[in-house]
Amino acid sequence: MKIWFNKVHDSRRQQIETEEPEISIGRDRSNVLVLQSPLVSKRQAIIRSDSGKLNFENVGINSCMVGDTEVMGGQSVGFAAGETVRVGPFTLTFESDEAAPISRAELEAHLRSIMADLELRVHRRLLERFDLYELEANRLGDNDSILMLERHIEDVCRELNLFGPENLPLLEEVIGLSLRDLTINQLILESDRDTLDSLARLTWNEYDVPQTLVPEREAELENLMLFIRERLELDGQPDLSSQIQRTEYRFADVFPLVRPHLHREFSRYIILRRLKKDLKDTVFGFGPLQDLLRAPTITEIMVVKSDQIYVERDGVLELSGRRFLSDKVTESIIERIVAGVGRRIDKSQPLVDARLPDGSRVNAIIPPLAVRGPCLTIRKFPAYRFTMDDLIERGSVTAAAAMFIRACVVDRKNILVSGGTGTGKTTMLNVLSSFIPHRERIVTIEDTTELQLHQEHVVTLESKHANVEGVGEYSIRDLVKNALRMRPDRVIVGECRGSEALDMLQAMNTGHDGSMTTIHANSTADVLRRLEILVLMAVELPVVSIQRQIASAIDVIVQIDRKPGGKRVVTQISEIAGFDPDRNDLVVHDIFNYRNGKSLTPTGYMPTFAESLIEKDLLKLEFLYGQNGNFVEPHADERIDPKNHRLSRFL
Repeated sequence: MKIWFNKVHDSRRQQIETEEPEISIGRDRSNVLVLQSPLVSKRQAIIRSDSGKLNFENVGINSCMVGDTEVMGGQSVGFAAGETVRVGPFTLTFESDEAAPISRAELEAHLRSIMADLELRVHRRLLERFDLYELEANRLGDNDSILMLERHIEDVCRELNLFGPENLPLLEEVIGLSLRDLTINQLILESDRDTLDSLARLTWNEYDVPQTLVPEREAELENLMLFIRERLELDGQPDLSSQIQRTEYRFADVFPLVRPHLHREFSRYIILRRLKKDLKDTVFGFGPLQDLLRAPTITEIMVVKSDQIYVERDGVLELSGRRFLSDKVTESIIERIVAGVGRRIDKSQPLVDARLPDGSRVNAIIPPLAVRGPCLTIRKFPAYRFTMDDLIERGSVTAAAAMFIRACVVDRKNILVSGGTGTGKTTMLNVLSSFIPHRERIVTIEDTTELQLHQEHVVTLESKHANVEGVGEYSIRDLVKNALRMRPDRVIVGECRGSEALDMLQAMNTGHDGSMTTIHANSTADVLRRLEILVLMAVELPVVSIQRQIASAIDVIVQIDRKPGGKRVVTQISEIAGFDPDRNDLVVHDIFNYRNGKSLTPTGYMPTFAESLIEKDLLKLEFLYGQNGNFVEPHADERIDPKNHRLSRFL
């Protein structure tokens, strides 16, 4: 049996071959497969082969992954040859007869690793010739500097004998990746600027096209790109995101048709073109982040360290395969990003939390606080504003629940949206705000402006950090207090994470019905405990008094969770029905929940304010019986018990 294995962030795979029917895996050298990592037990797992079938038994303490199945200590599971097994930081693939297939992501990571190694070698040679960091000062349009850099790149490639016959087969695979990236970049840059992701507009520059271009080669490349687009059938796709996704997943099928067109001189030109672009991005732009910032399919970028850049795509985190040339280059690009918004980062101020001009959030942290090297997190500001119809189509919420939430917003119920990080709380708040009548005056308060309200009468407030002297800070709490003097009909706070929770509750209790906010919590029950703690951060009050304040202020809680596959769904919609003096606790009832594990389902509980919604013709009684938006008339003998607001049968 052959076993291929590699560390998760390392594309280089190793192989061992054994005839043993039982293969032990662990950190100890007595195992057949030795994986050196503190996350791997001395004896972690045993693989058994019987009649072509494989069985994975976890005999260690740490859990392992077989495909999408988590295998805890003491458990075993059968799996097929070629299926991916995760043991600690290692990925394993077992194959009995032939080489294990390489996935698209693994192949891309491997090719990007080759390209990054090549760029690093060229970069080192360039640093020997002149100071690239000094050249950065001329990035505002010094064509002579750009031309000089491109000429030096050509010279270095000749010195390294990059295009020798021994390198051509590997370079041909790199050309495929380069053409795919070029196709995606052209799709983005040729789109209407008004519909582009705003970060794509920020990264729009002249560095994609070389100064040392060769007209006949550019014409040849243009014809080849048209050929690729035709074979990918991109014109038939409905939008830019669909075109990009099709290119990412179908390019490997089209590339064999492209190979015959890649003669030696043309291949050399494409590789040089790619090297020039990437190195100019490093010297003048955002380096390996340049293309990631443009891509509308990527919602978040996370630089763990120089050679590990993760992205969030379709709600799933994945390793991008891109990397910075060094920690120094990483710090230089981080400084370039934060300097563009008037902030600075250095050894004396190694942490920055900033907002880009388009609204995207940036958090950067460098040594000495970041021990393993500079870290950067960019949450991109979405160009497209989701609607409730979009959430229903994506399965994030049912039509019945959507109708109920809409009725609550219009009837000025105070709503709290809760969930973990990245679950879509702000997106839901945006959607809910769209139901607010246009005649009402709205004041929004955020740390970073993300809400996109379409109403006309909206006042947008944003908190301000202290300056370098440590003065001039205006917190969310300061803005909430000020908002109450601005005669708002509704106050919307982007997120309550501190003492401002007390002021928000008071606003909801003092004539600002219909206000909304978000909070980090794992369930509607956890929301209440977290609110109590946040209020106690502001003032010392008895817990009972805080609970009474919460009961009178908040009407509805909407809980959002992110499922393992990355899908965001509303899992609970609950009512705070009041305060129970006998139990000294809040009374919370689920109106909808995810109890069947498949969809948001009505519980049959009738909220205390249902009569108001029905009288105003905002809601039909059938919403309680809706299953996935298919409303069913209540049975003739079903009535509402006014005492506990639950459905009861009178026989």
